[in-house]
Amino acid sequence: MSLQAYQQAATRVETPRETEYRLFAQVTLALVEASRLDRTDLAGRAPALDWNRRMWSVLAVDCGSPDNQLPPEIRAGIISLSIWVGKYTSDVIRGDDDIQDLIDVNRMIMQGLSGKAEAAA
Repeated sequence: MSLQAYQQAATRVETPRETEYRLFAQVTLALVEASRLDRTDLAGRAPALDWNRRMWSVLAVDCGSPDNQLPPEIRAGIISLSIWVGKYTSDVIRGDDDIQDLIDVNRMIMQGLSGKAEAAA
């Protein structure tokens, strides 16, 4: 990579929405890869499940902040999803549920962040 290309990449500024989308994409990819492992391979699946749970926990904390500028209904919805993700992840770890639902929820959020949901409405 040339110095000029590196400088252009380093100076590119993402919007918060783009940053959130990128994070969701990375975490979701990790979940997809973990879903390909045997359900009993907890050591292989745990890092992705933990990363996803931590991401949602951070989102919930952010939505609980009085400085958060999202509408209250959206903030409440994100907090509710975070609680569900935490409980559901425990079910997945115990082998009671499938990881696919976590992937699906993340993909729906990614669709909203990309603006495709708004375009479809």
